[in-house]
Amino acid sequence: MYKKIGRQSVAFKEPVRILSSGTVVGKNEGKGPLSTFFDVIVNDDMWGTDSFEKCERKMYEQAVRIAVQKSGIELNGVDYLLGGDLLNQITTASYAARELEIPFLGLYGACSTMAESSLLGAMLIDGGFANTVACAASSNFAAAERQYRMPLELGGQDTPTTQRTVTGAGSLLLTCGSNKTTRKERPEILEHVYITHGTIGKVVDFGITDANNMGAAMAPAAMDTLLRHFEDTGRTIDDYDLIITGDLGSFGSEMLINLCKGRGVDIESKHIDCGNIIYSKELNIPCGGSGCGCSGVVMGGYLLKRLDACDYSRCFFMATGALMSPTVNMQGESIASIAHGVSIERLVI
Repeated sequence: MYKKIGRQSVAFKEPVRILSSGTVVGKNEGKGPLSTFFDVIVNDDMWGTDSFEKCERKMYEQAVRIAVQKSGIELNGVDYLLGGDLLNQITTASYAARELEIPFLGLYGACSTMAESSLLGAMLIDGGFANTVACAASSNFAAAERQYRMPLELGGQDTPTTQRTVTGAGSLLLTCGSNKTTRKERPEILEHVYITHGTIGKVVDFGITDANNMGAAMAPAAMDTLLRHFEDTGRTIDDYDLIITGDLGSFGSEMLINLCKGRGVDIESKHIDCGNIIYSKELNIPCGGSGCGCSGVVMGGYLLKRLDACDYSRCFFMATGALMSPTVNMQGESIASIAHGVSIERLVI
C-alpha cells in the first residue's frame, strides 16, 4: 500500500499510538496557567548543575525517562530515540542520548523538532521498523540567549516582537496501534490518542532578516504546510477542533491568521499557539514563548491530556522552525523557515 498522499503528506495504515509523555519545565513556565499539566517544575535554570547547557541536558534526559517510566517499558525496550534541540550540533540531545543508551537519530528542525520527530517516529513504526520510539525536544532560555543573541549579563533589551525561549523539555513515547495497554494497567498512560496523518513541510523564505522577529519569519511556512495538508488529505478546517502551532507567538499567530484568510481559509476561531498560552500575563512577556521545548512541553503536558479527556477529538499539531544560525544572520542572510505537522486524534480502537 502506497502511504504517501498528495505532494507532501502521509497516511498511516494503522494509526500510531501516543502512549505517554514526559515534561520538565523551568520556574517561569511553572508559574504559568498550564503548571498543573507538567510532570516536573524546576526551581532554577541550572537545576543543580553548573551551567545552563548542562541543565537543559538534564531536563531532556529526565523528560525521556519520565515518558518511558509511565509506560512500563524499560529503556532498553525503546527501539529509537529521535530528537534535537537549539544548541550548536544538537549537543543537548546527543549528550542526553549518551546517558540514556537508546539508539539515537539526532534531528535539527529548530523549533519544529517536536513535530518532526513525532512524524518520523510514526513513519518508523508504521513502516515496521520499530515498535516503540521516543521523541524529544528541549530548549533553555539562558543557553539560547548566549548562543543566538548575547549573554544575559550584558543586559540587552528585547524588541517588542522578541519571544522568550522556553526553558523545558518534552518527550512523547510512540508505539504501534496494536499495543492494548490500558490505564488500569498503567494509570499514567494515554489510552486513546493516535497520530493518523503527517505533512512534511518545505523550506519557505519570505525575506525576513530580523532575528528578533521569528514569528514573522515562520508564519509563512506554517501557512504553506497547513494549506498543503488540506489539499493533500482532502480535509478542511471544519474537520479539526484545533490547529495548534508551536511557537509563532502573538505577532506570528496574527500573521498566520491573516495569511490564511488571504487564501480563503479562516482558522482564527480554531487556532492556538503554544507560545501564547504557556506564560502568565504577570510575567509581561507580550510576544509569547518559542524554542524547541515550547511545543514539546505544551503538547506533551497539556494538549495530549485534553485530547485524552475527550475535550477535543482531532487536532493538527504543527511546529515551526527558523532554520538560521547567528553566523549567516550576521552575514545578512534572510531567515528560511519550515513547519511540519501531524494529525492527532482521539480514537477508540
